[in-house]
Amino acid sequence: MIHPTAIVSSHARIGADVSIGPYSLIGEDVIIADGVEIAGHVVIEGPWEIGSGTIIYPFASIGLPPQDLKFKGEKTRLTLGKRNVIRENVTMNRGTAAGGSLTSIGDDNLIMTQCHVAHDCIVGSHNIMANGASLAGHVVMGDYIFIGAFTGVHQFCRIGNHAFIGAYSKIVKEALPYARTDGREAKCYGANTLGLRRRGFSKESIHQIQHAFHLLLTSKLNTSQALERIKAELSGLGEIDYLVEFIENSQRGVTK
Repeated sequence: MIHPTAIVSSHARIGADVSIGPYSLIGEDVIIADGVEIAGHVVIEGPWEIGSGTIIYPFASIGLPPQDLKFKGEKTRLTLGKRNVIRENVTMNRGTAAGGSLTSIGDDNLIMTQCHVAHDCIVGSHNIMANGASLAGHVVMGDYIFIGAFTGVHQFCRIGNHAFIGAYSKIVKEALPYARTDGREAKCYGANTLGLRRRGFSKESIHQIQHAFHLLLTSKLNTSQALERIKAELSGLGEIDYLVEFIENSQRGVTK
């Protein structure tokens, strides 16, 4: 179903059971998988690939050139996985040659109204970005993350799996996995216990994660000392190993 007022490039590839609403614009090198719903007044440029079952609401602008002064028109890409929901006025930009030429979003994400995903971001799956949340360039997000409304994430930051970021936060260092991070000058407030329960983590796993955050945040140990204690007491547990690796691989420092 393509509305007669929509403009679809002859070089776009459209799957089965796709609907495109009135006055939408689908550019060259756009690949739309089966079952995608695109509302009216949506602008999509390529190269861009849209996974099956995705829904895009009015006035979204997807796959346009990056907002980067170093961009000189090179051919870069944006990929969007399956079953994503992209709400009104969302913007997502393609990558840059310097950043790997790719912006990538996984599966089953909810991107609410007026959110922005900048060039070269790598976003995992099962994430929620509330209204007005923005990712600057080169941000890396894991899975099962909630980012509160109007939060800004600085360039090159990482956000770990199962993190909760409060509304109106300013993230300038990396946000720890399994943690609650909040504030204009963001701080970490310990384990995201409620979120972990909702995701089906066992009581034992949650207790171990809480103990790791106690060592990191309230034990009066510095980060290196806390990591050594965590390794000695909790090493070999999957969630803890991921937390330790996340901190040790940080390039910008982590929010504590």
